[in-house]
Amino acid sequence: MGADLLLLVSLMSMAGALMGAFTGLVPGIHVNTLATMMLASYPSISSLVSGFAEPEAVPVLVSACIVSASVVHSYLDFVPSVFIGAPDPDEALTMLPGHRLLMEGRGMAAVRAAAAGSAVGSFSAVILAVPVQYIMLRGGAEAMEAVTLAVVIFVSAVVIFSADGLRGRLLAAALFAASGAMGLVCAMPELPSNGIFGEGTLLFPLLTGLFGIPPLLASASSGSFPEQRDCPERSVSPLPGIKGVITGCIAGWFPGITATAGAALSASVCREETPENFISLVASIGTVTSVFSLVTLSVTGSGRSGTSAVVKEIIGDGLEGFCSGGFMLLLLSVCLASAMGYAMTIASGRLMSKLADGLEPRKINLAVLIIILSLVLLMTGTCGIAVLATATLLGLVPQSEGSGRIPLTGCLMVPVIIGALL
Repeated sequence: MGADLLLLVSLMSMAGALMGAFTGLVPGIHVNTLATMMLASYPSISSLVSGFAEPEAVPVLVSACIVSASVVHSYLDFVPSVFIGAPDPDEALTMLPGHRLLMEGRGMAAVRAAAAGSAVGSFSAVILAVPVQYIMLRGGAEAMEAVTLAVVIFVSAVVIFSADGLRGRLLAAALFAASGAMGLVCAMPELPSNGIFGEGTLLFPLLTGLFGIPPLLASASSGSFPEQRDCPERSVSPLPGIKGVITGCIAGWFPGITATAGAALSASVCREETPENFISLVASIGTVTSVFSLVTLSVTGSGRSGTSAVVKEIIGDGLEGFCSGGFMLLLLSVCLASAMGYAMTIASGRLMSKLADGLEPRKINLAVLIIILSLVLLMTGTCGIAVLATATLLGLVPQSEGSGRIPLTGCLMVPVIIGALL
């Protein structure tokens, strides 16, 4: 592993970080879309990169770019959910506490909490990656696979029964089932999801309707956004991020236990006292999941996320084996991406805070709704608009009943359960 290769990995990681910043800050454009585009154009990219590196190193370099983009995306995708109201799938549950802090003039507190949680999660995951890989290669993988369905069902049960009282649990079960039914419908391959820019994913309008639009409608009556203030000295404890590492390990291994579902489990079992702590927890889970997908890929040969599946297509068997060269280089890419992701998250949060000062929520919310409708139409067509409208009606139910939104994560877990049973 020469110095030239390390330099090239670093440069490709920086390029990937810039790409991840773009996908993280622009609602509706997921890093999985970027990874798929890079896979489609891999021959051209390979020809370009091979002019600077040995042919056998090209797959690792391109994979480092994709992994870096995925990690930075997991940092920055929280910012639009606070200031714009269009949550990424992994940040859906943070929409309400983030918006609450924004309306208190503490939008930067939400951003700093997310950045801190992601930083704790990513570097903890890097430290744990090698020991976990060793355990999984020595029989742990088979044991985990045997209990996958049971774990998904257990998480679902915890989400429902953590509600208060019989009425609350019945409502939670109904919301879980209804959102799950919508998740099943949106997963149907027969359902058209073609927008002007090609085929998108109906997960974007589904999650935006369930988690993003209802808080926007609720805050529309406010006079103006309060002056945003930044208090760097009021840092978030690393404890929520550490809790997120534990849950992220589960979310990174079991299919269907996404970062959102893992956050629902953590929130049900161990409630966080402040919005900042909850945001830090969810951010940590999302970043840990993106890192541990590499461990899963190196052990099982299958990707648990869109980016890891693309890495598998590009790098082939290059990650197999304990502490292989490719695996260690991608962990280096994670470290570089995490440092850049933290800095860019704080910088983008400061910029968005300045733009939000003194603006009227009614006008901003109207503009955001127009942006969301436009993105849904461009990415998923008229079918996406129908999904968005239906999901918004369902997302307004917890708001009107004064209950939590966590049961709405059934849209992600029910399809996994049904798929496993069938």
